Amino acid sequence: MGTPKVTAPLIFATTVATIGSFQFGYNTGVINAPEMIIKDFLNYTLEDKLSKPPTEVLLTSLWSLSVAIFSVGGMIGSFSVGLFVNRFGRRNSMLIVNLLAITGGCLMGFCKLAASVEMLIIGRLIIGLFCGLCTGFVPMYIGEISPTALRGAFGTLNQLGIVIGILVAQIFGLKVIFGTEELWPVLLGFTIIPAVLQSAALPFCPESPRFLLINRKEEDNAKKILQRLWGTQDVAQDIQEMKDESVRMAQEKQVTVLELFRAPSYRQPIVISLMLQLSQQLSGINAVFYYSTGIFKDAGVKEPIYATIGAGIVNTVFTVVSVFLVERAGRRTLHLIGLGGMAFCSILMTISLLLKDNYTWMSFVCIAAILVFVAFFEIGPGPIPWFIVAELFSQGPRPTAMAVAGCSNWTSNFLVGLLFPSAIFYLGPYVFIIFTAFLVIFLIFTFFKVPETRGRTFEEITRAFEGQLHERPQEKGPMVEMNSIQPVKESATNV
Repeated sequence: MGTPKVTAPLIFATTVATIGSFQFGYNTGVINAPEMIIKDFLNYTLEDKLSKPPTEVLLTSLWSLSVAIFSVGGMIGSFSVGLFVNRFGRRNSMLIVNLLAITGGCLMGFCKLAASVEMLIIGRLIIGLFCGLCTGFVPMYIGEISPTALRGAFGTLNQLGIVIGILVAQIFGLKVIFGTEELWPVLLGFTIIPAVLQSAALPFCPESPRFLLINRKEEDNAKKILQRLWGTQDVAQDIQEMKDESVRMAQEKQVTVLELFRAPSYRQPIVISLMLQLSQQLSGINAVFYYSTGIFKDAGVKEPIYATIGAGIVNTVFTVVSVFLVERAGRRTLHLIGLGGMAFCSILMTISLLLKDNYTWMSFVCIAAILVFVAFFEIGPGPIPWFIVAELFSQGPRPTAMAVAGCSNWTSNFLVGLLFPSAIFYLGPYVFIIFTAFLVIFLIFTFFKVPETRGRTFEEITRAFEGQLHERPQEKGPMVEMNSIQPVKESATNV
C-alpha cells in the first residue's frame, strides 16, 4: 500500500471547494450588521410605492421575510443535492450552481438602484438555494477526494470556510467599510466575487474519483486522479475498495428518502446523522451569533459589534485547532467534549446574565462564557456533523442521506431563528436553560449511539452497520461493533 501525502493538487481542490462553504458563512452573517439601514431602505421604498408610510407591522414582516427566506431557500437547495451530484458529478455541480450565486448577488446588489424590495427578497431566496446546495456538495466532494487517514482533517476545512465567511461578513459590515447607507448593496452583492473565482478555478480541479469509478465506471481516469491527488502510484487497495462498493451499489435498488428510514442497514446511520445535525443547530450557537450584539450590549460592552467580531475570531481559531485534533482524538471524542463544554457555558451564561445587574464583574464572566461556548462549538459540534454524514453512508445512499441531513440542519436553523426572539421575550436569560437541556440530551445520545469513524474506509463503516443487524441482541449499541474495527492507513500518511 502506498503512502498518501498532502499534495498541492489535493490542497488546491479542497481550497477551491471550500469557497462554497465561505459563501454559506458570508451570506449567513452578512444581513445582521446593516439591519437598521436595510429597514430604512424598506421604509422609504414602500412609502414611494404606497404614497404613504408603511405600517410597523408591514415593515417588520418584510424585514423578517428578507432574513428568513434565506433559510427557506437553503432547505429547498439542500434537499435537491442528489438531483445534481448523481447527474453532473460533484465538481460540475459546484460549477453549475455558481450561476445561482451570481444571479442572487446581482439582484441584491442592484435592488437599491432599482428601488425594488422584491429584488432584495428574491435575491436572498436564490442565494439561500445556492448555499443549501453547497452544504451538500462541499463536504461530499472533500470526503471523496481525501485519503482515509486525513478525511476528518480535510472535512473540518468545510467548517473553517463557513466561519471565515461569517467573520469576513462581520468585518465588511462595519460602518468604516461597507456598513453604510450608500454601500450596503455592495456588502450583499460581494458574494458574486467568490462565485466568479470558484467558477474560474473549478475546471482545474479533478472530479471525485469515487464518482468516476462507481457511478461512471471510469477506472483508469479515477486511478490517475487518485495518484495525482495523493502523491503515490500505489492506489490499488483504494481502487479495489471502490470496485467492491460499485458491485454492491449495482445490486441495490435506487435509494429514496423513505428507503433510508425503512431499510434496517440505513436506519441507524440516518438517525445518527439527523441527531448530529440537530445537535449543531439546537446547541444555541445560532442564538448566540444571531443576537450576540444584544447579548454583549446587555453584558455592558460599549462597542458590542467589535465584541461580536472577537467571537468570530475565536470561532475561526478553534476551527483551525479542530483541524489538527480530529484525526488524533477522533470525531466522537471531540463531539462529546464540545457538547459537554457548551452545556457548562450555557449554565454559566444564564447565571451571569441574571446577576450582572447586581455584580458588575458578572458582565465579564458572561463575555468569557460566550467566547468559551463558541470555542467548544468549533471543537466538535461545528465541523463534525457536516462531514460525518458522508462517512456513514456508501456511494449509493450518500447523496440522499446528505440531502436529508442538510435539510434537517437548515430547517432547525430556520426554526431557531424564528422562535428565539419569542423565547427570549418570555424567558429572558433562562432561555439558555432550554439549550442546556438539548445539549445534555445530545451528549447522552452521542455517548451511547455515535460510532467512531476515524481511520475507517467507507466500506468498513457500511459493513459495521450491516453486521449489527445480526448481532444486536448481544450489543449495547452501534459504537461497540464499529469500534471493534481497527483503523487502517492512519499511521501511513505523510503531512
